[in-house]
Amino acid sequence: MNETDSNLKQVVLYTDGACLGNPGPGGYGAVLLFGEKRREISGGFRRTTNNRMEIMAVIAGLELLRYRCAVTVYTDSRYVANSIMKGWALRWRAKGWVRDHKQVPNSDLWERLLGLCTQHKVTFEWVKGHAGTVENECCDRLSVQASRSSDLPPDRGYGIQPKPDGLGLLETEL
Repeated sequence: MNETDSNLKQVVLYTDGACLGNPGPGGYGAVLLFGEKRREISGGFRRTTNNRMEIMAVIAGLELLRYRCAVTVYTDSRYVANSIMKGWALRWRAKGWVRDHKQVPNSDLWERLLGLCTQHKVTFEWVKGHAGTVENECCDRLSVQASRSSDLPPDRGYGIQPKPDGLGLLETEL
């Protein structure tokens, strides 16, 4: 950690995503902790996937931060934690969002998340879901509740994949 990183505000972000069917109506929940301050957020989409909601929970939490922060993200999604911490998402982007000759799912959200990870100093920790971690259980409730909302907007990125050349987007399902 360099000198400027040691002066960053320390934020803890718990996240979770849920989907009623996969795909189906989905929701995300996040709890941000900064000192004595706590903020809960949630949202959802009428047709999406569980993985998209897991990623979206992290994005929504990080997008609330107004200044560069050191953020520890706790997620019960190995997909999310490993994709960032093991460098998978960076490699997918470097290869034009293609992996094993197929388009990488959720590249629109991975691109947003990678951008946020450069704005902040972000580390990810995996926590076991439904294991009694208070904040993770709260995020689960928030995400399930959001997925059950009757007025969910469309997930405009669901079913949209980058073109094989990595330039622009190709609509594959709406």
